Amino acid sequence: MIARNLFVFLMGFLVAGLLSPLVLSLSKKLKARQTILQYVKEHEAKNGTPTMGGIIFIVACSLVCLCFLWQDFTLGIITIAVMIAYGFLGFLDDFLKVHFKHNLGLKAYQKIIGQVGIAIIIAIFVYNSNLVGTSIYVPFTKISIDIGFWIIPLIVFIYLAVVNSVNLLDGLDGLCSGVTFVYILSFACVMLIYSNLPNVDYYNWQNLIQICFAMSGCLLAYFILNCYPAKIFMGDTGSLALGGLVATLAIFTGLELYIPILGIPYVVTALSDIIQVLYYKRTKRRVFLMAPLHHHFQKKGVNESKIVTIYIISTMVVCLVTLALILYFGGIV
Repeated sequence: MIARNLFVFLMGFLVAGLLSPLVLSLSKKLKARQTILQYVKEHEAKNGTPTMGGIIFIVACSLVCLCFLWQDFTLGIITIAVMIAYGFLGFLDDFLKVHFKHNLGLKAYQKIIGQVGIAIIIAIFVYNSNLVGTSIYVPFTKISIDIGFWIIPLIVFIYLAVVNSVNLLDGLDGLCSGVTFVYILSFACVMLIYSNLPNVDYYNWQNLIQICFAMSGCLLAYFILNCYPAKIFMGDTGSLALGGLVATLAIFTGLELYIPILGIPYVVTALSDIIQVLYYKRTKRRVFLMAPLHHHFQKKGVNESKIVTIYIISTMVVCLVTLALILYFGGIV
């Protein structure tokens, strides 16, 4: 299995690497360029950078996974479909921004309706499916708790929280792609540990693990174009797709409670934005110079590449500690 997962990782890297110059060239040809918000002075030089780069890893990951999924691939196919569905929602948002040459795409309520709609479909599937069920694992243990009908509102909440948190994290060159690369690879390791439990659907779990490795390879190749200074942005096409993938992988394995642990940058990003908005509405003053938090650091004069590096390394450290605690205290292997 290790050899197969490594092969899928390398194939993801190769296919995404081959697609990257093609998508970049097409974005330039079609003038699919990002319009930067006027109040983000530090990013003025990035105005006109090609966008919708998320197409690279969405297409690459989908192609690789469809070629190498094992038998009993139901959950794998649905996971890819959900990623594409959220990616398409983001594509509509990006398309409107590009077409009208401003940074306002879909209205907030339109995005929420689309996100909730996809989430409800998956929630109902999970509730009625023997492949998933309504149990969730307690972190760092092999204990699972059946929450019954409450799995439906929990899933809807997870999709909304994760998709929008990943979207908010996509604010600096290489930040979202770098952090998510570490997160997904680490989540694959968590899944590998839990796949030793007797009640796990072996082939469906192996397919989900394979998707993790394929996407990790794709993101690593995409990061070459997306790191500072970015030659192309992933856009909402990419960030919403990644958010949908991150949420689906956790939901289909019952490992939802690991998202805020492994994905601490997502949590910090979302909380900083929420705190800023609520505090400003109440006091007309700001907690941060600018939200989300990575923009606050940028306003403080910290170099963009340094911020991204710190976020990625912090994610690595948290993920390694989490894996160590699971192995030491979990009693799973």
